Amino acid sequence: MANERLRGAIIERGMTLDEVAERLGVSAKTVERWINDPKRQPYRRFKYATASLLQREVSYLWPEERTSAEVTEAGNAELVQLYPHRSVVPNRLWPQLYAGARRHFDVLVYSGFWLTEDAAFHQVVKEKSADGVPIRFMLGDPHSAAVAVRGADEGIGGAMAGKIRNALVNYAPLFGLPGVEFRIHSTTLYNSIYRADDAMLANGHLYGVGAYMAPVLHLQRVPGGELFDAYAESVERVWESARPISSPTDLGGTDA
Repeated sequence: MANERLRGAIIERGMTLDEVAERLGVSAKTVERWINDPKRQPYRRFKYATASLLQREVSYLWPEERTSAEVTEAGNAELVQLYPHRSVVPNRLWPQLYAGARRHFDVLVYSGFWLTEDAAFHQVVKEKSADGVPIRFMLGDPHSAAVAVRGADEGIGGAMAGKIRNALVNYAPLFGLPGVEFRIHSTTLYNSIYRADDAMLANGHLYGVGAYMAPVLHLQRVPGGELFDAYAESVERVWESARPISSPTDLGGTDA
């Protein structure tokens, strides 16, 4: 399996393989092998030089460098608070979380309908849009098999697709705002994820119950931690596979 963390860190820094290679004093082919062939790992001095160049922890780029105890300790440090279910999370926490966003403002859900009715959240979206923060909404495709299965699992059937449509209608005033993008996805969603820079709320999904009864992890990114980045990478994968929409009714199928 390719080292996607290394590839992603290079892209995030806006660098090419040639530029990385030149800074490290190796060939571009060598850097390419570090990415594509996990058996061809760099010497430790190159690992640390690469981590410094890309402003990442060595243990993030090459997790095998760490002991299980170190991984566990860092993971514990990433957990700010564990809520037994979403309904006990303070309502103010979501707008407070996003109020601090400067680089990342992501909402990954099937419907997240309850959030669409939060006036404070809408206000934060408008303020962050005006500040130039990129804002990404990812909602479930109401025509997808994944949404139908989730509706059946929760015992609400087609109401799940209806909640998504209603959520998009509630978000109608946000369409067209600078930097605000909406996409619909067809993935099997194991968690609803709400990210603001290096803070995140991850709401797990449990079979047979609504997300409001499932646990929520309040996470923060810390040096050496892997938990936050695992969820963040999941958000990126969904975003890349999702379809952009330009209005609440731009859903294809019978909603077209």
